[in-house]
Amino acid sequence: MSRTRQQRLRPRTRGSSDVRMRSGFILIAIVLSFFGARLVQLQGLDPREYAAMAAADGSVTVTLPAERGDILDRNGEPLADSAAGLMVIADPALTAPRATELAKFLSTRLAVDYFRTLERLRVEDSRYQYIARQVPARIVSTVIDEARARASDAAEQALEAERDGDEEALAELEEIADAYNGLSTERDPVRVYPAGDVAANLVGFLGTPNPDGSAKPSAGFESMFNSYLAGTDGETSYQVGAGNKIPLGDSTIVEPTDGRDLVTTIDRDLQFFTQRIVRQTVRQSGGESGIGVVMDTRTGDILALADDPTYDLNKPDEASEDDYKSRAMTDVYEPGSVEKVLTVAGLIDAGKVTNRTRLLVPGRLDRQDRSIGDYFDHGLLRLTLAGVIAKSSNIGTVLAADKFEDGQLRDYLTRFGLGQRTNIGVGGETAGLLPDDSMWTSQTQDRIAFGQSLSVNAVQMTAAVNTIANDGVRIDPSLIKGSATTDEGTEVGTDVATTRRVVSDDAAHQTMLMMERVLDPEEGVAPGAAVPGYRVAGKTGTAQRVGEECGCYDGTFTVSFAGFAPADDPRFTVYVVVQDPTNGGGGGSVAGPAFSRIMSYALRRYAVPPTGTPASRLPVEWR
Repeated sequence: MSRTRQQRLRPRTRGSSDVRMRSGFILIAIVLSFFGARLVQLQGLDPREYAAMAAADGSVTVTLPAERGDILDRNGEPLADSAAGLMVIADPALTAPRATELAKFLSTRLAVDYFRTLERLRVEDSRYQYIARQVPARIVSTVIDEARARASDAAEQALEAERDGDEEALAELEEIADAYNGLSTERDPVRVYPAGDVAANLVGFLGTPNPDGSAKPSAGFESMFNSYLAGTDGETSYQVGAGNKIPLGDSTIVEPTDGRDLVTTIDRDLQFFTQRIVRQTVRQSGGESGIGVVMDTRTGDILALADDPTYDLNKPDEASEDDYKSRAMTDVYEPGSVEKVLTVAGLIDAGKVTNRTRLLVPGRLDRQDRSIGDYFDHGLLRLTLAGVIAKSSNIGTVLAADKFEDGQLRDYLTRFGLGQRTNIGVGGETAGLLPDDSMWTSQTQDRIAFGQSLSVNAVQMTAAVNTIANDGVRIDPSLIKGSATTDEGTEVGTDVATTRRVVSDDAAHQTMLMMERVLDPEEGVAPGAAVPGYRVAGKTGTAQRVGEECGCYDGTFTVSFAGFAPADDPRFTVYVVVQDPTNGGGGGSVAGPAFSRIMSYALRRYAVPPTGTPASRLPVEWR
């Protein structure tokens, strides 16, 4: 090409570049103007409309459940703990259009109420609704996997509908996919009870969830120490758009504070054994119910507290609500002749008698309002006080109690803890009944001296008998190791247990020697309560029961046996009570053998050796 031709073309090329540049600037200006106009519109012209649009996605606040504290036995074995669980959550913005279908799907697979679920799936202006809480993870995972599969199938079919141009089918299938994808899960530990019925009446359980889906304690420690165990839930809030979390959106988190473990004084293995023996005893005697208590004599720790009937904590709905309570704490009854050991211990402490005091015991004793008799027919007996206890004579006890000064017997029984709650952390505990001074007459004292016209609960009576075993010093019974505060605001446990002297150590020792004679095969009324190789001190009880309908003695009985071993160096105090046995047996024949088996197991389990000393040979009669 010639130089002249090149010169003619060069200005034309430069002109084309300028045109392109100007066109580009104009295009950029148009785009910027558009964005500027939109910005002005958002910030100044119609902010409410766009804020509402943002809020349509908005933010979600999710509860972060605290893990509930475990309930443990004294050795750290779980009575209640938390296993892997999940909560099921719905996003009503996605689930509402298919709520009927989803409610049926969820109610059949998670056993949740259909109508309540339907309501929650349809809640307006909400992105977060509980459907089910504290469900085992394996169950929830199966349900959510099925939901995801249904969502996936619907999404694939939607693609086919889109290719086919079927707008109606496309809309329906997308709605189905969104609905099933609107279900999600969060961690939510579930309560489990690995020991089943062991200590069920003490532990309690978590029942029907509260309206917000949180656990609702229904009985036992779960209820009494709910705040202590529950901890505090946390929460996290984050922004969502189109049903999904915005990765770089604002978010906050408050971590949960887990609950504290509640350590009990219960020995799980001893509890299991005691429950089985009590159950067998109730069945074999044709009884209505039974109680077994094992207390550490030296510390006051309750190692076992068995109630029968009981129930499986994992299946509470299969039991009667009457069986949820601890009868050992809530039921009161007249203790019968077990109370006699408290009477005689007080008499000895007051300097009125010794265990060798001689008494003339007639076959009947006429008092102001009635004639008092013994459970066995007899003529005039020459019994020592030890003989009165060995043969469980009501008449002999009343004659001895005549030596009390006014008010003395009531004062002693009060110091033993009768008529007062133990406050060991069990809901519904009764105080029993010890008549006050205004109702205390000579006739009342006669009956109370041998265990009628007053009432007790089983732990209260165990602690009273344990006072004799513990050299005359009463120690508060405890069910909680260390200390914990109930929801009622009462601090309980071994750290706050108190002691007080009730009778002298000599009075306790003399009473112990008399109680040994109760198990003598020739002189006593309860040889079946003996534990081979060990010295055992004990006392039977057989008391009439007051019927609820008539308010009078109805011909049924409470039978019991309380004692401790080794008698001269006590390690455990055991108390067995059976209500309304129908086989005609009394405290010695019904409760005595159960006491023997429970005490024998406890002594072996804790490797307590026999003391190797001879048993009491106190004289029972005098000439």
